[in-house]
Amino acid sequence: MLLDSNGSTEYQALLNNHTWTLVPFHPSMNVVGFKWVYQLKLKADRTIERYKARLVAKDYNLRSRCDFTETFSLVVKHGTVRLILSLVVCLGWPLRQLDVTNAFLHGDLNEVVYLQQLVGFVDPQRSTHVCRLHKALYGLKQTPRA
Repeated sequence: MLLDSNGSTEYQALLNNHTWTLVPFHPSMNVVGFKWVYQLKLKADRTIERYKARLVAKDYNLRSRCDFTETFSLVVKHGTVRLILSLVVCLGWPLRQLDVTNAFLHGDLNEVVYLQQLVGFVDPQRSTHVCRLHKALYGLKQTPRA
């Protein structure tokens, strides 16, 4: 069983993806906070596969028209899913499930967003710096279209 209750696996994925760079803090910056969201992943037989930690930005202090200009949300309608499944059955297509690890973390951000350094992962030589995001994070209004 993989235990990731402190977010070290997620943190390592963020670093490997060059999600941010540390920059000196300036009082004019609008720095967003973060929170860790923990989730229990189950196997098909409902036994515990692993515990997962996800970093989520708290973007409720971003200002509309200043930090972002539009909000986008991905929505899949049930009718669309039923149509695709019907095509799969009727045409004999193979059906596969794809689980992309850290799917939101691959999109580049167009806006400048600053995030607090992660508690437990603060760089001791640059403890007053903040993270300038280059890639999208869960919770940002910009994430789904990044």
